[in-house]
Amino acid sequence: MTSISRNEIADILKSRGQEQEEFFQRARDAYREVDPGSVYLRGLLEISNICVNDCLYCGIRKSNSSMERYDTSVVEIIEVAANVWNCGIRSMVIQSGERRDKNFTEFIEDMLKGIKAVYPEMAITLSLGEQSPEVYRRFFEAGAGRYLLRIETSSKKLYEKIHPEEMSYENRVRCLESLREAGYQVGTGVMIGLPGQRAEDLADDILFFRNMDIDMCGMGPFIPHGHTPMGGALIDEQERLALSLNMISALRIAMPFINIAATTALETISPGGRKLGVLAGANVIMPQFSPEKNRGNYKLYEGKPERCPLSSDIVEEMRSIGMEVRLESTGTSAHYKRRKSCQ
Repeated sequence: MTSISRNEIADILKSRGQEQEEFFQRARDAYREVDPGSVYLRGLLEISNICVNDCLYCGIRKSNSSMERYDTSVVEIIEVAANVWNCGIRSMVIQSGERRDKNFTEFIEDMLKGIKAVYPEMAITLSLGEQSPEVYRRFFEAGAGRYLLRIETSSKKLYEKIHPEEMSYENRVRCLESLREAGYQVGTGVMIGLPGQRAEDLADDILFFRNMDIDMCGMGPFIPHGHTPMGGALIDEQERLALSLNMISALRIAMPFINIAATTALETISPGGRKLGVLAGANVIMPQFSPEKNRGNYKLYEGKPERCPLSSDIVEEMRSIGMEVRLESTGTSAHYKRRKSCQ
């Protein structure tokens, strides 16, 4: 990790124009010292939009009756895994609305064992929300090696404003600690440009990531969904884009060895946002592999692109900016490797 102060982070977040481009270059240079020019792909699969939570910003919140709920079978999931593998991608991110019932837990275990039976070298990242330490261990033992649990904001006050009372900031942090104890490569992230969010809050998010010693990060701009309590929020998309790119740069400078995703939300608010994210210091792209019949019903926010970019398209896009997509690689976090070697 690189020593960086709250004031230095604030300077990066405020930068625009030429100064911003200089920070982007600094971030790229920091990454190239770790892994020269590499970008890694994760096939994204959204297996269910059924959720027990009622987060005020999320389109799949349980109170949203405007969408058709769906599940994906293990057979369908393994078919998607085959598609991912045949595209030369050796890593998947499997995401779902949050559930903690016995049937769901057992389904995830069966799914993981099914994928690993056919593709034992496939690296699997889960993003299934808050679970118990025991369930995290069970998922790890069944074949998941990575877990993404976004904190959404490291400000307890702001966290409580955008979540229902039954959701606890303290429990979210405990879950991240449990994931570390279970052996996962641990990822988290935040929304950028939330109503009431200050530049100081974003600077503290970077320090939170560093203090939690995370291995990977997925963060992006807040985008309202009309069927949520926060759906009427006014947003300046260009300002959120600039802030999001600056957050990527600041995090890359602060933690050069971690994996940082250029998220779908960047592409949503700006065509070419994925490429801009990589130019700002990101090194992971997650092309969409969910079955087409379900994509329109997994909308955490509005305007989300449903088209699945081909891995060959991404390869050419990255080559145009001097980066190389490493197909046939699981893209394990260099930070995780260093952390494990020190234990």
